[in-house]
Amino acid sequence: MRILHTMLRVGNLDTSIAFYTDIMGMKLLRTSENAEYEYTLAFVGYGEEKDEAVLELTYNWGTDSYDQGNAYGHIAIEAEDIYGMCEQIRAAGGKIIREPGPVKGGTTVIAFVEDPDGYKIELIAKDDAGKGLGE
Repeated sequence: MRILHTMLRVGNLDTSIAFYTDIMGMKLLRTSENAEYEYTLAFVGYGEEKDEAVLELTYNWGTDSYDQGNAYGHIAIEAEDIYGMCEQIRAAGGKIIREPGPVKGGTTVIAFVEDPDGYKIELIAKDDAGKGLGE
């Protein structure tokens, strides 16, 4: 078994697709529309769904925002060069909400980005990925 995807409800599908493809560097893998139940899905990711977990962006027609509540945390993405990636994201118009640096109480280098709907994305330096707080 494996994780297939994580679903995020988005208020503007075109804006979200542009963020995840143009700013975060993912590929648009597929879209589908359900006219009867009035929603559109877009799947984005760094690799094909058969090989990697991806994001499902769900746009419910006529809904332009959501209350994220207090249970959602973030999506985590490995970054080969976290400092360079943050500069690319910033240059492309993305919002860095925590600059790259060691996590409090550890050595793992992280940064945080915010998508157009306010979802948080944690970037983790590749050398630190899977190490928790680090040593």
